[in-house]
Amino acid sequence: MFQPDLVVRSRRVVTLDGVRAAAIHIRAGKIVGVLPFDDVPEGCPIDDCGDLTVMPGLVDTHVHVNEPGRTDWEGFETATQAAAAGGVTTIVDMPLNSIPATTTVAALELKRAAAAGKCAVDVGFWGGVVPGNAGDLASLHEAGVFGFKCFLVPSGVDEFPHVDEAQLRIAMPALARLGATLLAHAELPGPIDAATARVNDGLGWKAKLEWAGAARKRQYATYLATRPPEAETSAIAVLIDLCRSHRTRVHVVHLSTSDALVSLHRARAERLPISVETCPHYLTLVDDEVPDGATEFKCAPPIRDRRNRELLWGALGGGLIQFVVSDHSPAPPAMKKRETGDFLSAWGGIASLQLGLPVMWTDARAREHPVERIARWMCAEPARFAGLSRKGEIDVGRDADLVVWNPDDAFTVEAASLRQRHPLTPYLGRRLFGVVERTYLRGRIVYDRAQPAPPPAGHLLARGAS
Repeated sequence: MFQPDLVVRSRRVVTLDGVRAAAIHIRAGKIVGVLPFDDVPEGCPIDDCGDLTVMPGLVDTHVHVNEPGRTDWEGFETATQAAAAGGVTTIVDMPLNSIPATTTVAALELKRAAAAGKCAVDVGFWGGVVPGNAGDLASLHEAGVFGFKCFLVPSGVDEFPHVDEAQLRIAMPALARLGATLLAHAELPGPIDAATARVNDGLGWKAKLEWAGAARKRQYATYLATRPPEAETSAIAVLIDLCRSHRTRVHVVHLSTSDALVSLHRARAERLPISVETCPHYLTLVDDEVPDGATEFKCAPPIRDRRNRELLWGALGGGLIQFVVSDHSPAPPAMKKRETGDFLSAWGGIASLQLGLPVMWTDARAREHPVERIARWMCAEPARFAGLSRKGEIDVGRDADLVVWNPDDAFTVEAASLRQRHPLTPYLGRRLFGVVERTYLRGRIVYDRAQPAPPPAGHLLARGAS
């Protein structure tokens, strides 16, 4: 047995065998032993966490950092500090909304250069599939991206155009040959365009009364009506068909509608290589509780009703949805149109990277889900999905990435406590359970609630070398 550099111990360590008292022995950033609570070598530094919960660091595989090009929206320094404060030790950055988008190796290298020396936690990168870049996929894969993201509906930024079914039929065989996963924003334009036209027709007669039209645009229900469940279900049907044809691994990001669960269940029963994630906002928020003008709640696909939320919880608990990630997608307050509260023109995206653990735990504990399930949904499964073999579990040989937190303590979300670039989030003012005390990255503290932020210690990760 190696002499450890540090022992972190607690009576509530979340291990592969459940929650138990244990001493985690760490040497050179790796876990070298998960031993009985009292097994601490004489003279070894120790962090005795008592009854605090020690869990693997969270792995968030759906984060929009936006740097370079849109660092005024978010950046590697602020995003990764927020991650560390929320117990997240690894993020994987989406290929948009940075400029340039990560659709070529040259763009990937620019992003890595922008991130170098700034990251409080480990950071990996997804590549992108856009019209015309099928020839770039192999070189991006070789350069270390973890997989490839596409949109089936306009993304909102010109640098990352969406693809249609015909374009996917070109890209998917290339991805299958590489053994790479296609991550898809699963909405189709047709149902959205039709629904938006109906909403605009309804607003038309009220536009003669300016105050009435403005009031309707401030109502969340007006925006919700423009993003019907059919946009998601029809897109997922296309993805399932393509997955069946090409045997390309397909992943549905940020599932919001329970209407797709039956088709996804049938695809899994058919043993198609398709997986699904959802987000805390779809599991905790509901449409009729969104205040007028509160555009911080706007995202695509949208937050839906209570019945939908409960069915998503059931699918998560049953394993049809494999894991939960933030889809942290911030923007400057001016783009969120908070002054006018116009849901139709506001940028869509929810900022929540720091709050995923307490948001999920607050609702999970109310549903009597144990903390081990949080560890599976937010640590082990996203790490396994991305191929991060040294992340997501407390076990010998893994990176010593740990979050020390108190699941029984509560706090109120305040803007001043948020480390993301812009503090606008739908969770402001909410009372949440689960206070993060410390976060370790490879055995080094990268967040301590009682101390200033330490220097950046994160690594830039590449597929196969993480």
